[in-house]
Amino acid sequence: MTNRLILAVFLLGLLGACSTPRVIETTKLSDRDLSCESLKDEFKRAEEAKKEAEDVKGVTGTNTAAAIFFPIGIIATYSNANEAIAAADARMSRLADLMDKKNCK
Repeated sequence: MTNRLILAVFLLGLLGACSTPRVIETTKLSDRDLSCESLKDEFKRAEEAKKEAEDVKGVTGTNTAAAIFFPIGIIATYSNANEAIAAADARMSRLADLMDKKNCK
């Protein structure tokens, strides 16, 4: 009985350790109304979201343990990370275009 409880807690810990990065919106209705400073802030947020997603894909102890005990979960995490990276790239591209159109420095 104790062994089952320990195993259940361990498996729940592994599942909880599989972090899924946040997938940001690539376009917001208010983007065109943003000032240059606000566009730069949004760009920084997109860069941070991309970095967080890239960090999830790295080789860590948690990812290695999850791959051994819960391989489908690690595949889902990597897939979500790829989606988050693509969304962040698209968001940064859109914001860069808007900054160019507004002649932001």
